[in-house]
Amino acid sequence: MARPKPPKQRTPVSIERRRFLRTGGLAGAAALVAPTELVGAQQPAAPPPSRPVAPPVMTMAAEGTAPAEETLTTDSSGSDFMVDVVKSLGFEYICANPGSSFRGLHESVINYGGNQKPELLTCCHEESAVAMGHGYFKVEGKPLAVMAHGTVGLQHAAMAIYNAWCDRVPVYIMLGNYGDAAIRRGADWYHAAQDVAAMVRDYTKWDDAPRSLTHFAESAVRAYKVAMTPPMAPVVLVLDGGLQEDGIEGQGKLAVPKLTMPVPPQGDSAAIAELARLLVAAENPVLMAYRLARTPAGMPLLVELAETLQAAVIDKGGRMNFPSRHPLNQTERANAVIASADVIVGLEVTDFWGTVNSLRDQLHRSTRPLTKAGAKLVTITTGDLYIRSNYQDFRRQAQVDLAIAADGEATLPALVDAVRRLVTGDRRRVFQERGAKLADAKRAAFDRARLAASYAWEASPVSTARLCAELWAHIKQEDWSLVSSYYSDGGGWPRRLWDFSKPYHWLGDAGGGGIGYGAPASVGAALANRRHGRLSVAIQTDGDLMYAPGVLWTAAHHRIPLLSIMNNNRSYHMEIMHVQRMCNRRNRGIDRGQIGSTLVDPNIDYAKVAQGLGVHAEGPITDPKDLGPAIARAVAVVKRGEPALVDVVTQVR
Repeated sequence: MARPKPPKQRTPVSIERRRFLRTGGLAGAAALVAPTELVGAQQPAAPPPSRPVAPPVMTMAAEGTAPAEETLTTDSSGSDFMVDVVKSLGFEYICANPGSSFRGLHESVINYGGNQKPELLTCCHEESAVAMGHGYFKVEGKPLAVMAHGTVGLQHAAMAIYNAWCDRVPVYIMLGNYGDAAIRRGADWYHAAQDVAAMVRDYTKWDDAPRSLTHFAESAVRAYKVAMTPPMAPVVLVLDGGLQEDGIEGQGKLAVPKLTMPVPPQGDSAAIAELARLLVAAENPVLMAYRLARTPAGMPLLVELAETLQAAVIDKGGRMNFPSRHPLNQTERANAVIASADVIVGLEVTDFWGTVNSLRDQLHRSTRPLTKAGAKLVTITTGDLYIRSNYQDFRRQAQVDLAIAADGEATLPALVDAVRRLVTGDRRRVFQERGAKLADAKRAAFDRARLAASYAWEASPVSTARLCAELWAHIKQEDWSLVSSYYSDGGGWPRRLWDFSKPYHWLGDAGGGGIGYGAPASVGAALANRRHGRLSVAIQTDGDLMYAPGVLWTAAHHRIPLLSIMNNNRSYHMEIMHVQRMCNRRNRGIDRGQIGSTLVDPNIDYAKVAQGLGVHAEGPITDPKDLGPAIARAVAVVKRGEPALVDVVTQVR
């Protein structure tokens, strides 16, 4: 009887690299694990191609036919020309979370453009990318570019765009989109739209979807001009994927348009003369500023006007408008100076009605004027030049005596000159007496603030006053910049205790008040401060950081030095107060009012979160005695060019 043949040995189940590449992806891997008698003898390796061949993508000639070899681009592509145009606009950086709809522009930025001016910054969320641009502009005075991925990327970015729009900050956004349905891949159908920008059109200043490269060049320059002309706001360009990826035909016909910026709108000369007359004749004039200082020149101009008149100034904090310790700065006693004023001038004040009236949030809401009878009210604002219907950030209609529709900063030089021409010796003596009284009131207010800050000095959790005082002690000798939106919140301790005297010491708030602005905007502002050698400081709230913690990785990856001090009260405390107000109004007690608004059980360890993202971090700190040394160590890290975070568990206010 013949002996049975031994079974054939099966090929070991492993994937040899060359064979995997030759047989093609997952299908090849499945074949490799089959028995050798089914696979057949190993074939000799195919000769290498004479030139690199990209994988076949969308080259099916007809249904059921084999894919043809993709033709490689050997000359310039549409996105190469787009990069030429973008470079002409002076962008230093492009922020982006990667997306396939702008892959052509992405590749051109890093290869054709050399990843320099603009340099691509990797972001973990589109909201972070736009918010970084928001913060960057408020330091540098020019926008970042942002690339976002079609419909889904724009929806992620929408909240940050809204914040920038409410804050009248220009962010330059480029969206990818495959408008031609014939070339869309599977996922492209979810990520494309007929009108991508429609979802943000109510809160952007302008958008366009160029159909040709010439169209793109003109629209790209126009978008920059529109965004940067007061009133400023975000703009959107929708860039077709085919326009980016295809080669250029007739390249010699393409040209980069010249950028010429318009002069900002200035106030009417007759209206300025009338306002100067009112101010010089007033017994108690008040200058009120919110988003006045749009450039570093804004603050010196307001100081010059205030000192010429020896007038009280209320800085509402939308920008760094006026030095915090100047004797004429009466921000901490705003209601008192408004009540005694006979002329009040609102300079780019978005809520002028809210500053001259009081609204009581009770069961039956009531209002009352804060001004005395006969007080003259004047506004200078670009808000009168730009208004939308659906999103109503324009606030209540103020009853004013003179409304000047113009850019406040651009109008100040003419107003200062008009005031100087009218001042006589007698009026100058009156001004000096008024200024002396205001200086006395300022000193008294500062003394009260220091006394109030000393309360609960040794408390645990740490008081917000102690946090701000300890931080000030470690930065006041540095060239510092407060880049977060924490200024008047939490008792307003930075504004009350620190010496804000330079335009970049304070950047303004979030605009639309959307949570998630603080952390990425701080990183963007720190990026702009980096080349100036400034120490960027953020008092970072806990709920805000949890919206976009990945931006800490962006800071670590791109070596953006930023000192983040966590104001970690383990809650959304503003919302707790709102719910408690409802509890009181309905006479149900406030003991359950914190449900749904706290960040406890478990407590979030922000130091560990930051460390996991590559950032030096310490905490959580609950003993105020540990705070100073931890801040000192973090400052040392930031001064050597890296981000650092100190997690401080704080009282609620």
